[in-house]
Amino acid sequence: MSIGFVGIQPPKKNANVMNDKIVSPSCLPDMNNLKKVAIIGLPNTGKTQIFNNLTGEYNIVANYPGTTIEMKRTVTRIEDQYYQIIDTPGLHCLYIHSEEEMAVRDMILSERPDIIVQCIDSSQYKQSFLLTAELLELETPMVLVLNAIDETARKGIWIDSVELERMLGIPVVESIALRGLGKEELKDAISRARQSTLDVKYGFQIESAINELTSALPFDLDFKHKIASLYLLNDPFVEKFLQKKYDAEKVLHVRTVFNKIRRQIKGNIRQGINDKRSQWVNNVTAAVVKKNRVVYKGFSHHFTNATRHPILGIPIFLFFMAIVYLSVVYVSGAIDKFITFAAVKPVTGFINSWSLPVFWNDLLIGPHGILTLGLFNAIGTVLPILSVFFFIFGCFEDSGYITNFTVLSKRIFEKIGIPGNAITSLVLGFGCKTMATLSTRQLTIYKEKFIAVFLIAFAIPCSAQLSISMAILARVGLSAFLIVLGVLIISEMGAGLILNKIIKGKSESSYIQVIPQMRFPSMRAVFIKTYYRIVSFLKEALPIFILSAAGLFIFDKVGLLNMTKQALTPMVVGWMGLPKDIIDVFLLALARREAAAGLILKMVDSGALNYIQSIVAVVVTTISFPCVANIIAIGKEMGWKTAVAMTTLIFAASFLLVGALNWILVLVVH
Repeated sequence: MSIGFVGIQPPKKNANVMNDKIVSPSCLPDMNNLKKVAIIGLPNTGKTQIFNNLTGEYNIVANYPGTTIEMKRTVTRIEDQYYQIIDTPGLHCLYIHSEEEMAVRDMILSERPDIIVQCIDSSQYKQSFLLTAELLELETPMVLVLNAIDETARKGIWIDSVELERMLGIPVVESIALRGLGKEELKDAISRARQSTLDVKYGFQIESAINELTSALPFDLDFKHKIASLYLLNDPFVEKFLQKKYDAEKVLHVRTVFNKIRRQIKGNIRQGINDKRSQWVNNVTAAVVKKNRVVYKGFSHHFTNATRHPILGIPIFLFFMAIVYLSVVYVSGAIDKFITFAAVKPVTGFINSWSLPVFWNDLLIGPHGILTLGLFNAIGTVLPILSVFFFIFGCFEDSGYITNFTVLSKRIFEKIGIPGNAITSLVLGFGCKTMATLSTRQLTIYKEKFIAVFLIAFAIPCSAQLSISMAILARVGLSAFLIVLGVLIISEMGAGLILNKIIKGKSESSYIQVIPQMRFPSMRAVFIKTYYRIVSFLKEALPIFILSAAGLFIFDKVGLLNMTKQALTPMVVGWMGLPKDIIDVFLLALARREAAAGLILKMVDSGALNYIQSIVAVVVTTISFPCVANIIAIGKEMGWKTAVAMTTLIFAASFLLVGALNWILVLVVH
């Protein structure tokens, strides 16, 4: 979920320490003249961890594909040379299948990085070597990183890095990036990067065709040999790339030569190229990969299979949900009580002892006080819950469970018409809905993409919303949690069925996903990830909590808050059965969902919400208020007209649904 600032960031001190010297940013060379190092690789091969190790930056890493969805750049010093390091989304091959892959290839073709570092998950060496075969054709200095070699060894596989380096003629580094092992060797290898002495031979007929098409390409074009081979493969984006750089006459000439070549060549060109690459990979694999004849398949292997089994997977999922639920209820509850006892009550009592005028007392510790509703709500109520949830969610991420859960949920969702390719994005929505929305750019069918984006925004709670909602519902009983869970699942499935029926267009049924083996997560890595998420929350959310509280305070003092409550009373009180004060929650939700959920929690604790109202309040804040970042992501992926229409539809559908839920609960419970 590494969504962050995209652009060159000033090097941090720990990224500029070399031989015990700290370099001032003012000493940096011209950014435009820096050597560029692009970290390329299949999804979920450890690219972002390599980026973190090289630069001293920190971006979220996780054991599932799609964590990185946008390129990130920063500057670091290796030996006496400055480099611009570029972390990229996953790339299966240079023949493009998705928008994010196209962005990576366009970066390579347009910016021509000085060095390519290919990160290889040693457990997926064959798939990675296919990408290696293509990258070598770029004739760019390269370094190979064999990552996660510890896991490969446990599977009885050994890759001879020395022989691989000799065969390819480029530096090859062994790495366990998660533990920082191999970092210094990689820095040394980058300074020694060079072009490979080995490439793929496609046979006389195809090589002649590539050479003929290469000669037809514009003289000043980089990577002409590779672009010619992609053109022969009928890559749908290569001609568009040429059209951006050259006039129509030159592009027409290339197309004319291509059409002539296609008429002359007998047989399937794509099949011929793919066969030669596969043969090259088999030759390399045979020379450098050794396997034990007998491999012990331990608990991890069997448990991984069980997590995605249609029968065993469900109780395992429920077990993990129980862990989350109990941890959020009891562990975060204990932290909340400690903070309240150690900080909130003493500070509140101290301010009360000042006997301030009513206005200033209310501003600080009143119902809409910047301390009570702002600072204490964030640190005393929300932060303990998020901290516990972030830690547990980080364990799930690094263990590989989330990706395995997509296989289990795929079997369920496909039965109601939700396409398989959208499952990963939907599951990622439980972490961050914005990141999940951006990850839908891998979906090439409009119908699939629309359904996925809508469902992410509709009834999937993000990690912050989910964790605090659990704490709220725990206050009123397990049955409330089960009711809300059931309502959200039914709402999500119902929306998927309806959209699948009314949206015209075909839907892909194929589903290709690299499934990682489950492993015991590194506690050090999980603690670091949790720390950075907490720091990010405090930096982003704390000012919004305080400003939102101040805004509500002003609204209240000038009478606008009361006017708003009076106007919305028929809908809020009459239809949804909630007290008028819940409108404070709705207004906070427009700014920050966690602030709204924290206020609901306070209302439950104070007895302002009963059993039914607690359920309704959680449901309405979960499905009615897509956060601003998510709305922006929808606009970016689907267009602003679609984003406005989708948000409006979600608001309307949610209020109808919540009102119906309220009256059903009133009839059933009473």
